[in-house]
Amino acid sequence: MLELIDISKAIGGEILANNVSLRLEAGTCNILLGATFSGKTSLMRLMAGLDRPDKGELRFNGKSVIGVPVQQRNIAMVYQQFINYPTHTVFENIASPLRIAKLSNAEVQRRVEEAAALLKISKYIQRLPAELSGGQQQRVALARALVKGADLVLLDEPLANLDYKLREELRVELPSLFQAKGAVLVYATTEPIEALILGGYTAVLHEGRVAQFGKTGEVFKSPCNLIAARAFSDPPLNTASVCLKNNMLVLEGHDDLLRAPAPELVEGNYTIGLRPHHVRLDSRGPGDIELRVKVVINEVTGSESYIHFQLLDQTWVALVHGVQDIVPGNSISCFVDPKEFYYFHPRGEIALLPQSVRVG
Repeated sequence: MLELIDISKAIGGEILANNVSLRLEAGTCNILLGATFSGKTSLMRLMAGLDRPDKGELRFNGKSVIGVPVQQRNIAMVYQQFINYPTHTVFENIASPLRIAKLSNAEVQRRVEEAAALLKISKYIQRLPAELSGGQQQRVALARALVKGADLVLLDEPLANLDYKLREELRVELPSLFQAKGAVLVYATTEPIEALILGGYTAVLHEGRVAQFGKTGEVFKSPCNLIAARAFSDPPLNTASVCLKNNMLVLEGHDDLLRAPAPELVEGNYTIGLRPHHVRLDSRGPGDIELRVKVVINEVTGSESYIHFQLLDQTWVALVHGVQDIVPGNSISCFVDPKEFYYFHPRGEIALLPQSVRVG
């Protein structure tokens, strides 16, 4: 078990970690989710012992590891930018931690071949890294981390350089591969979809702070603040400032654009959040509100379309299935159900979850 207790770190006035407290159990997959510069890599470096915190405590299995050299910790770390020994074959790159541990040649052979097969690089085993593609070299680095049998495995956006098919396969396989060995697995990503596929537990990071930590599905469905809700939405969460008054919900300063019965909240100002897949273009359900809006961009991916439209001073997104033949600049009607709104207090804390989440 890895425990971070009020860990803080700053360099040159820049705060990298701000009173971070986490408890990561052995055999679990733990995701660090956040935008670039949110503190993911900095926190991993503190976990690994590459950097020392300015204050706080770092414990592994109940014992402080602050000041313990990296070489004396059983840790494996893989970065987005792969690191391999250029003069060693793929086999020897993967085998390097096993050689250091002085395992028998037969055991080294077995583990390397097993890891190479899992990462689909068996046929490259006698090549040098320079003879491989970037994605293949990344798989070598992952295989080396796998064979080491580390107590703590830190993966910093490790699949970013891989092709789509292999990335999808490894997202499913990697957690079970490391968890089966009883390791604490920590996986950093900027992609909420990747976090949901990996499952386990997620810590949402923002400016060096943990905005929320819990089971991944629960953090997604029930964010405790606007930061966590935004981090767990791709395309971005649709937001708007609203006011509750006289038992009605209205957009601030635009009573005629959005009006709905007030939810179970005291009167006042709030921020609503709506996930893009809850904006509909082709049907109107009971209780839906029709919004007449102007299309800014229509992104067609093949199976889905992302319709960006202007709502007052905000750009909202509708995520809809199929190819939508909508010309930017045209006005369209879209439909939203107030029961799907997240409500946040002015300072960002959650005020009310969508009805579907509360009853589910």
